[in-house]
Amino acid sequence: MKIRRATPADVDELVRLRAILLRTFPGRAWNDDWREPARASLLRRLAAPEPTLAAFVVEDADGPGLAACAVGVIDEHLGNLYSPDGRVGYVFNVVTDPGARRRGYSRACVTALLDWFRDQGVRVADLKASPDGEPLYTSLGFTRTSDPAMRLRL
Repeated sequence: MKIRRATPADVDELVRLRAILLRTFPGRAWNDDWREPARASLLRRLAAPEPTLAAFVVEDADGPGLAACAVGVIDEHLGNLYSPDGRVGYVFNVVTDPGARRRGYSRACVTALLDWFRDQGVRVADLKASPDGEPLYTSLGFTRTSDPAMRLRL
């Protein structure tokens, strides 16, 4: 298995994998309105000279394209006890193509992303875990927090 950092050439595959992930969320009528804005954002952010977004991927051993990915961003908030400089990594878009699952690809991608956060000086990382993904994240050291998440759609 070869893990590598994604480049702008991987954007279409990253969007394809994201579509696989989004379709796993029940009770939502999905459309494709998100695809082009996501593609444009990934192109811009992966090519940035000082990127605050990184994606790590595994190429599909059985053919062209990607088998898995993990994407993360570095957000900057005000400092706190866990992150004095306020920089927080956020892990998202962890997905493996259905035909390539149970091979450790997501684990490898997330591990590479966490290493990138460490290399950037980030001291804390957050994510939202699905029930299927929670065992992986727990095995990597993630724990539930007491902070309740809330959202307002604007």
